Amino acid sequence: MPEITLSPRALRLACTAAQGLLLSPRRPAVKEDVYQTIRELSALQIDTINIVARSPYLALFSRLGPYRPAWLDELLAEKRIFEFWAHAACFLPSEDYPIHRRVMLNGGGTWFSEEWRAQNAEAVQGVLDHIRANGAARSADFERSDGKKGTWWDWKVEKKALEYWFGKGELMVARRVNFQRVYDLRERVRPGWDDAQALAWPEAERELVLRTVYALGAAKAGWIADYFRLKKQDTAACARQLAAEGRLRLAALEGSDEPLYYHPGRQTLLEEAANGRLRAERTTLLSPFDSLIWHRQRMKELFDFDFTIECYLPAAKRKYGYFLLPILHRGELIGRLDAKAHRKQGLFEVIALYLEPGVRVDEELGAALGQALRECAAWHAAPQVLVRRCQPPELLPLLQLE
Repeated sequence: MPEITLSPRALRLACTAAQGLLLSPRRPAVKEDVYQTIRELSALQIDTINIVARSPYLALFSRLGPYRPAWLDELLAEKRIFEFWAHAACFLPSEDYPIHRRVMLNGGGTWFSEEWRAQNAEAVQGVLDHIRANGAARSADFERSDGKKGTWWDWKVEKKALEYWFGKGELMVARRVNFQRVYDLRERVRPGWDDAQALAWPEAERELVLRTVYALGAAKAGWIADYFRLKKQDTAACARQLAAEGRLRLAALEGSDEPLYYHPGRQTLLEEAANGRLRAERTTLLSPFDSLIWHRQRMKELFDFDFTIECYLPAAKRKYGYFLLPILHRGELIGRLDAKAHRKQGLFEVIALYLEPGVRVDEELGAALGQALRECAAWHAAPQVLVRRCQPPELLPLLQLE
């Protein structure tokens, strides 16, 4: 029987704490903090949209406060982290490479079929041979051969070939230059690696489940699969088996018959949450690709917050705006804002800010949110904050932006 019972509020605080988003930073960040954050999360999603900051950099800022984005690039070049498909394209700690190498070997990292490879055999083999002979290369180093004008949704065949080998694990990202991937042979990025070190799939799956539950703090069975895009039914069975072995433990959620799984390493955290000893103090803006909010069902059940990444919708279908940043305040998701950083002008523009219905507007909320906006703007070297529209309007003067 579960020894820990959590209220919904306590569960939210425990999950937010596990994601590194409950407390404000106690000191200025150092490079090692970037690495340790990725270790705690097990995966840091990559996205290229640069309206505010690219997602991995913003997700780190949400947790660490001001830091040097170059540290993330340096960790990749130093091979302390690597890139692969996990929840999506992600930075992953290199100590987990034996797990993800099994996914590569099982073909789980590529969406290009063998039929596509056969149809494009010359280009597919050509990019690999070029890198083997000439060293690491970017997609831009290969001239487009199909005569089309490139777009992000219509990659040239050479870029697709690079991604095919990347998904197979035969090419890896050695480093990034201006956020462009620089691909190299796996044996040069990870010299001395022997595939005998890769975990067998059953154990790799178990390790991914363990890392997911640890990163989430506590999770219902239905919340686990999404983190690493595993199969729901298999993941639920795996979690039950891990609980039977004592590698996961069970907690209860008030008002629910469904158990919560948690990692033994989170025992103290959950006890503190259950006993009301977790203090929620952080107010920050989240990337729309932040791991706290990856799973929409979990976000709705845990935070009662509906969220859509509207930048992929046609403008006429957007309800709130293009690049929406959820607002996290004291362990609750209280709203969202549509933002854009104009770095050359030194302006951080909030096109629109929306609080959720029922959120109490007071001086404490205004001061905390205003500080979060100023800190984010300053980190972007765009210290002037301009809020064009605010709902409810009475929040605007409380932000103390002037």
